[in-house]
Amino acid sequence: MTALFKNWHSKRAEKKSGQTMEERLNTIRAGILGSNDGILTVVGVVFSVAAATSNRLVIVLAGLSDLFACALSMGSGEFAAVSSQADSEKVAVALEKARLKTEFDQQMEEVAAFYTDRGVSPETAKAIAAELLAEKPLETVLSVKYDMTLGHYVSPISAAVSSTFSAALGGVFPLVALLIFPVQYQYLAAILATVVASALTGLLSALFSQGMVGRAVWRNIWVGLVTIAIHYGIGLLF
Repeated sequence: MTALFKNWHSKRAEKKSGQTMEERLNTIRAGILGSNDGILTVVGVVFSVAAATSNRLVIVLAGLSDLFACALSMGSGEFAAVSSQADSEKVAVALEKARLKTEFDQQMEEVAAFYTDRGVSPETAKAIAAELLAEKPLETVLSVKYDMTLGHYVSPISAAVSSTFSAALGGVFPLVALLIFPVQYQYLAAILATVVASALTGLLSALFSQGMVGRAVWRNIWVGLVTIAIHYGIGLLF
């Protein structure tokens, strides 16, 4: 049984020798969030300004300015937030490294408890904990207590790049629709572009998170349409 769990930990470590699932999901999450924010902020500004003026140049400039502002804002926000998360992970590593030197027996108990909670007998759990902590103490503790892999931290740069690019790409949909269609159809085209972009974002988020595709798609579409209505209403006040 001990050999079995050693082998499981070894294979798990090998699979995580590249980029971990948490690192990949962090980048994907930042991209989806950025895309959704880019779509909604750009279309919101476009319809707010469009309700107040019919000057197409003013509307496009407002949308374009918001596109750049949104992309940079999302990127910098992700960088700050994920940097804090990465710092917390590094603090956890330092803490557990120190505890292994001063509270080794307690660490042994916590690792053994991890396995007993999963149905392993107390004797076998202690044997597993002793063998794992003898070979890879810090790696074992981080894996058991934090589901972390030593040396792997979420990347602020990856999150920032993903969020910035996705926000810009998402916001381009309604803005391009506004530019390429004739004046009499430009707002309808922007609405349809928002629906398509929101649906794609919902689809991707559901696929990556293994969630409900239909619900995610319709939720994003509904939020997009409500955003347009609210901003258009605000624009009419001016």
